[in-house]
Amino acid sequence: MKSTDNKEKTAKPTVKRGVTKPKSNAAAGLTELFEDSLKDLYWAEKALTKALPIMARNATSEELIDAINNHLVETEEHVTRLEKVFDLIGKKAITKKCDAMEGLIEEGKGILEETEIGVVRDAGIIAASQKIEHYEIATYGTLRQFAETLGLEEVASILELTLDEEKGADKLLTEVAVNAINLEAAEAE
Repeated sequence: MKSTDNKEKTAKPTVKRGVTKPKSNAAAGLTELFEDSLKDLYWAEKALTKALPIMARNATSEELIDAINNHLVETEEHVTRLEKVFDLIGKKAITKKCDAMEGLIEEGKGILEETEIGVVRDAGIIAASQKIEHYEIATYGTLRQFAETLGLEEVASILELTLDEEKGADKLLTEVAVNAINLEAAEAE
């Protein structure tokens, strides 16, 4: 009978052709992936504190403007919470550029340029905002699960609170769209 030792179980897998080679500083464990993802999300939330006022200035529906401005206040709190998470895990709060959020924000700016001021632009702002919310919901959900797996219960609770707020923002945007904006935009045709 052949014996197996721990070295065989923890050996790095051989890299197959066509598989992306990791960078020299690539995450090797879940903790590193969690921390790297936090930096990414921290950048994303800080970027949103700059993007949301632009969306609010370009919206015409008072209900939409209020929803965006209320979410801006929440987003500023999300930044503060992420700083607390970094503190709880004993790491400095630093950002890492989030390519996904950068792309979503740029797409939102594109919608502003491609729509006339009014209800059609408002519908576009809602669409862009919901794409951002869905990205945040996915990310906060993933990081909350990582925190739970890593035994970081207080961190998981903080991330869960923000996740719930992101879901609430998405729900509110849907209500604004369905109850007013989308109907008005369709009538404007």
